[in-house]
Amino acid sequence: MTVFIIRRLSQSLLVLFITSIIVFAGIYAIGNPIDILIAPDATFAEREQAIKALGLDQSLIEQYGTFLWNALHGDLGRSFVFNQPSIDLILNRMPATLELAFVALFLSLAIGIPLGLWSGLRPNSVLDETVMTGSILGFSLPNFWQGMMLIMIFSVWLGWLPSTGRGEVDTVLGMRTSLTSWSGISHLILPAFNLALFKISLVTRLTRSGVRENMPLDFVKFARAKGLSERRIVSVHVLKNIMIPIVTVVGVEFGGIIAFAIVTETIFAWPGMGKLLIDSIMRLDRPVVVAYLLVVVTLFIVINFVVDILYSLLDPRIRLGSAA
Repeated sequence: MTVFIIRRLSQSLLVLFITSIIVFAGIYAIGNPIDILIAPDATFAEREQAIKALGLDQSLIEQYGTFLWNALHGDLGRSFVFNQPSIDLILNRMPATLELAFVALFLSLAIGIPLGLWSGLRPNSVLDETVMTGSILGFSLPNFWQGMMLIMIFSVWLGWLPSTGRGEVDTVLGMRTSLTSWSGISHLILPAFNLALFKISLVTRLTRSGVRENMPLDFVKFARAKGLSERRIVSVHVLKNIMIPIVTVVGVEFGGIIAFAIVTETIFAWPGMGKLLIDSIMRLDRPVVVAYLLVVVTLFIVINFVVDILYSLLDPRIRLGSAA
């Protein structure tokens, strides 16, 4: 276990270093932030002063070296637009994104697992065909199109749910959340469901496949021979077996939920990290873009590490030290 942790940490640092180089070079090549930040009628002296104040008078290598040195000391740079530390802007938006991601993850499991169980226990039935067709649509339809359809149906036509914003937000245990009031929950339903649609399809198919693979196995026949009810066999023995691949895939996909929240947050004007990223790209706010991507990569690394731990707990035969 110790060897696994040390190896994972060294790999993570290498990934972060390579990511920082790629991101910094990529955002540097997009354009010159001064063209957006400075008024067109600014004098040459004002323009030069702004370039020097933002450190844009240095070469790419010098700028990256300054960024890397500051990052090693916990400073990911100051926003060109807001003149605040980039990490503060991201951390202020992170609770909204994490709330959206966790609710989407909950919906994907709460809806996907029962649908997969029902479909797997009734193969080739009308229910099975309906669920599988629905999962294909969940995989195939673009996320932004699904979001616009949800807004058109539930906000414009029916008027049941709001289409943008976060609603009322309260502070619980030092964290701002919209889950404490109906206003906040009603604003959360559409974006969370939109973000969860792809994962619902994924969990449904994983669960169905696991049920179909496990039901003919000997341990199920032995459980039936012992006189256990079908419900207990499925809910205890079969479900425990199929949860291992589900936890692994969904855990890794949770990072994807955070990353793909960019589209959902933009469509529903959800004030999270993804919307901050889009706004920063439009304004060429380099420090915020670089800091955001490094934070997301770090979240991916942490999530993958936690998934490995959970995987070993669900299946004691797995040893992280040897797997690494």
